[in-house]
Amino acid sequence: MLFKKIYKMIKKYDTIVIARHIGSDPDALGSTIGLKEAILYNFPNKKVYTVGSPASRFKYIGNTDKLDEINFNNSLLIVTDTPDKKRIDGIDVSKFGFVIKIDHHPFIEKYADIELIDDNASSASQLIIELIKINNMKINDTIASKLFIGVVADTNRFLYSYTSFKTFELVSWLIKKTDLNFTQLYPNLYNRPFKEIKFLGYIASNLIITENGLGYLKITDEILKNYEVDPSTAGNLIENLNNIQEVKVIALCSEDKGNNYIKCSIRSKGPIINELLTDYNGGGHMYACGARPKNFDDVDRMLKDLDELCKNY
Repeated sequence: MLFKKIYKMIKKYDTIVIARHIGSDPDALGSTIGLKEAILYNFPNKKVYTVGSPASRFKYIGNTDKLDEINFNNSLLIVTDTPDKKRIDGIDVSKFGFVIKIDHHPFIEKYADIELIDDNASSASQLIIELIKINNMKINDTIASKLFIGVVADTNRFLYSYTSFKTFELVSWLIKKTDLNFTQLYPNLYNRPFKEIKFLGYIASNLIITENGLGYLKITDEILKNYEVDPSTAGNLIENLNNIQEVKVIALCSEDKGNNYIKCSIRSKGPIINELLTDYNGGGHMYACGARPKNFDDVDRMLKDLDELCKNY
């Protein structure tokens, strides 16, 4: 069983690095930081690091680490929530002695020695909970809070179709095992500064909806500066717009001058979007994806393809 094999490798290695995808979200952070703290709670003498760019929006989940000088050949790398090598943030897979992937996205490529992939799981955090439970690892409410946030965020409070009986079973076990006061975790996830609410108003007022049911908005750097928000903000707000009756697919595309691409968040209420978006430096779940076209000309082509997808649905 893969969960047992993964635990065996965790026990074997004294130095462990845990990575996640570029453009981290609560599930990527919750699964990596939750796993790090679980390993240290059970094996306090190990050296465990989480790597990747800091995410100030989600700093309440925890911070990444500065990687000390380590012997990569004698170290274990665990990558969560990341289906393909090019999206791993801050680390080179090829340097490590052994690599494990724990992911809930559809398979894209093999890059690890052990690949635990369950695209029926709601989140990477759900898979970490299952890893802990199956291997009878000790857990406390601090660890549980990271993993709970990851599950809740990726399921949008258990609204999405890939929320299953198993999801509820594992979350119930987590709460019972740690006596987690989970209601106190919601404000961090859902409270917004007023400037983001004003920006949400701008998005709602300017959203374009095609006759085929594509809702979209192209957001320039100038607009972001006017509202004092960053390119990730639209993606963080997209769930607030996912229930518009006339919309089948919604895409919010923000100019990211710092990284020289357009940061797009896309959600669907029916059409399968992840395969199409691989052509635009993106991917993800069937109904929830990100993409990073190079410029607004590529965005226009992507939107045309999404509109055709809506038409044919």
